[in-house]
Amino acid sequence: MNHEPSEEIDIKEKGAPIDGVPQALSKRLFIQLQVFTGLKDLDPIRVLLERNRIPSAVYKDVSDPKGFAIVLMSEDPTHFTGAYRDVLNHPVFDGLKHKEDLTMLGRTYSSGREQNLEDWLLNKPRKNILNPDNHWAIWYPLRRKPEFETLPPADQGKILMEHGIIGMAYGRTDLAHDIRLACHGLDRNDQEFVIGIVGKELFPLSHLIQRMRRTVQTSRYIESLGPFFIGRVFWQSAL
Repeated sequence: MNHEPSEEIDIKEKGAPIDGVPQALSKRLFIQLQVFTGLKDLDPIRVLLERNRIPSAVYKDVSDPKGFAIVLMSEDPTHFTGAYRDVLNHPVFDGLKHKEDLTMLGRTYSSGREQNLEDWLLNKPRKNILNPDNHWAIWYPLRRKPEFETLPPADQGKILMEHGIIGMAYGRTDLAHDIRLACHGLDRNDQEFVIGIVGKELFPLSHLIQRMRRTVQTSRYIESLGPFFIGRVFWQSAL
């Protein structure tokens, strides 16, 4: 007989209980940033994405006068090797340089405290990325130090709460809105998270990142941040 202990695996995302019943959802949104250079006129990119009805946003790269980025999103990750891949292999991309070191892929995730789990996982990230009032974006990956994972859950929660309170304050005042993605096993450099920060103006986004540097999480438990992509919206698909 096999007496080896077994572990029950539950891969659902969890939210705060409603009427005593925890929220659970098997869906999540996958989001990818692809960055290119070598194109001054981005209108052909807009036409291509519109014609193929790809949920996406296009940014002008603030660091590269011929650079741009495309943010793609789907609940089904096979789109990234299917319809989205086909679009990115269209002749309009011929001759362009793909900036592989800036490719980012992540998935939405829950902390277990979300009041509206479906909105948090599927709707809010789309709204933040595709909101026509959000003209600027900063995207970057990060990795925590391994010792963070050995902290007691209560200590982890306190550290993350400090971070969350600051982010929510910027969101309430419409200065900056974040898109938080997990990328464990999805990043070739073994990053753990992808962060997108979007808003009407660029300065508050930079200010938020500066403010976060003083938190316990960033000052003590972040091993690496970046590379950073900074862009201004050229085009967004409709919500």
